[in-house]
Amino acid sequence: MSTPSHGQSSLYLIERFEVGVIHLDADRQVLAMNDFARQILPVDAKRPFGQIVTQFHPERSRPKVDFLLNQAEHKAPVHAAPMAMIINIPEQVLLIKVSRLANEAGKTTGYVLVFYDVTQVVSQPGAGEHEPNATMQLQRIPTVLDGRVQFVELDDILFLESQAHSTRLMTRQGWRECNLSIGDLQQRLDPERFMRVHRCFMVQIPAVASLRRHGVKTLVAFRHPHAPEVPVARQTVVPLKRALGL
Repeated sequence: MSTPSHGQSSLYLIERFEVGVIHLDADRQVLAMNDFARQILPVDAKRPFGQIVTQFHPERSRPKVDFLLNQAEHKAPVHAAPMAMIINIPEQVLLIKVSRLANEAGKTTGYVLVFYDVTQVVSQPGAGEHEPNATMQLQRIPTVLDGRVQFVELDDILFLESQAHSTRLMTRQGWRECNLSIGDLQQRLDPERFMRVHRCFMVQIPAVASLRRHGVKTLVAFRHPHAPEVPVARQTVVPLKRALGL
């Protein structure tokens, strides 16, 4: 499948992909799923029917799915747009949305979990094409803002900061939130372009303006007037200087 161009609408993107649908009961146990979900998810290995939905997600993704369901359950009905999240499972990027189901009295009776495989939308065309087990590199990063998904172009990113199971991106337009961990993103970004300079930070090399010393610390400054500086781990200073041609 070819990667859609920037000019193509969101509706076009949705029409290009089949949708996975999973029906959960009020206790978040799997009741049913459509054929596409059976194709994408490891149903035979995990045997999810009658189990809590998080049981067939990777350990690192379970807190994210729980958060998604909790948000859907407690969101006021007047603002009950589906909650959205991005999850890496394991070599795919899935856009997941959850809606709460309720009876006439408004009591929760279950949930509908819907997902799209957006891997090829956010990945480099041809990446991994000749290596079936290779991780596809990202050409844009999926972020979630107010329940809506926005794809951030790599050129707009200055640095990434780890937030436990998620990551926030400092872009030229400001902060953006991504539900993928910084480890997930490190595996999917071009190492010639993005470098993990600290346990909590990854920088885009072309966006770096300078390095400076502050006491015993080394800090990175960026080519943007409002971007904060970020620290560099001691063992990363030399590789970073080499990458910057210093």
